[in-house]
Amino acid sequence: MNKKEIKKTPLHTWHMENGANMALFGGYEMPLWYSSGAKREHLAVLSTAGMFDTSHMAVIMVEGPAARHLLQACFTKNLDACTGRNKTPLVAGRCTYGAFLDDLGHVRDDAIISQVASEHYMIVVNAGMGGSISRHLKDQADWPDIEIRDCTDGVGKMDIQGPMSARILARIIRDPETVFDRMVYFSFKGFFDDTSPLSDTVRLLDGTPVMLSRTGYTGEFGFEIFTHPDTIERAWKMALEAGRDFDLTVCGLAARDSLRTGAVLPLSHQDIGSWPFLNNPWSFALPFNEDKTDFTKRFIGDEALKHSTTPEYTYPFAGFDLRKVSHSDSTIVTDSDGTQIGVVLTCVTDMAIGRTEGKIYSVSSPDRPEGFNPKGLACGFVKVTKELSVGDTVELKDGKRTIKVAITDDIRPHRTANRAIGDMMPDAD
Repeated sequence: MNKKEIKKTPLHTWHMENGANMALFGGYEMPLWYSSGAKREHLAVLSTAGMFDTSHMAVIMVEGPAARHLLQACFTKNLDACTGRNKTPLVAGRCTYGAFLDDLGHVRDDAIISQVASEHYMIVVNAGMGGSISRHLKDQADWPDIEIRDCTDGVGKMDIQGPMSARILARIIRDPETVFDRMVYFSFKGFFDDTSPLSDTVRLLDGTPVMLSRTGYTGEFGFEIFTHPDTIERAWKMALEAGRDFDLTVCGLAARDSLRTGAVLPLSHQDIGSWPFLNNPWSFALPFNEDKTDFTKRFIGDEALKHSTTPEYTYPFAGFDLRKVSHSDSTIVTDSDGTQIGVVLTCVTDMAIGRTEGKIYSVSSPDRPEGFNPKGLACGFVKVTKELSVGDTVELKDGKRTIKVAITDDIRPHRTANRAIGDMMPDAD
């Protein structure tokens, strides 16, 4: 990609003026970290709040009488049984996570679908994927009266994540008590299009319409805020001012990566990609029946998955200290006999966790030992050719370093993403 093709978010100038260390990601020049450093940014999300520029993410709108039929055919999650513990249908104001697969059952991209109205859906996919997923949907749209709009670079987006995020937002939105009332995890209110009936339900104090979503990519309590690109910088600065009393910290992609890994969230095209979407920690994105012998609906890639004989398994792992390895093609996984059994997909250091007497605690763990002050643990995902069990140890080798890690079913404990808003701001001003 030449320099002329590098994209910039509406907040790019602000990042440059405020000392961000910039790098190319998904076709955009994005902040990796600021002067505070990635460690402080990571820890801020667990202790106070962190704010991320996520305008590089792509938005697609799907509208029309057959919009739901199209998404049911293309998306892994069953939209008629995906909401809450009881798996009720997706309705207006709720969101769900899943993936778009190809005919081989490989991941085109993962996404969050939000139902805006009965015939209107908003899809958030990864940077640079708006055009690809839009074309895929159009190729599958055999029903009439479906409008598919790639809104790449047409929506401004920022995330506020951490225990103080609701208190900060309460200072910049109108009527916060009404907005936050019954706003559960994976729900949203408002809309960023001033012509939508929903636009009046959430507005900033200056009248800017926003869509406020109880979602994120950190595993911690927080929100994603969508607005028009022309108003995102204003919203960003309002939040910064309101967050001064709560130690709000601006964060880059490095902290976003370590936070999402500790929360066992995949990075598309790295942890999930051109192999069958099976035998991984994200099986909840597939519409399995109760005994997992079949799927509850038909979707692109379902037959390939049902008949797959892939011997590959993806597992989370946690190390025993903060040392990590690269996740290049040459980084391998070996078993206790020294036999190569796979590759490393992701390896980062979650600075908020540590081991005490063999158990992993977080700085947020209510049962953490007295004086707990972790240095961090390496963590991530491996893809291997043999089944492993929780507690099994393997070695990761990148040519320069070898580290021992343990297979686990979770990484950073006591995450707060699905905590009730009332629990997170019981004495809010």
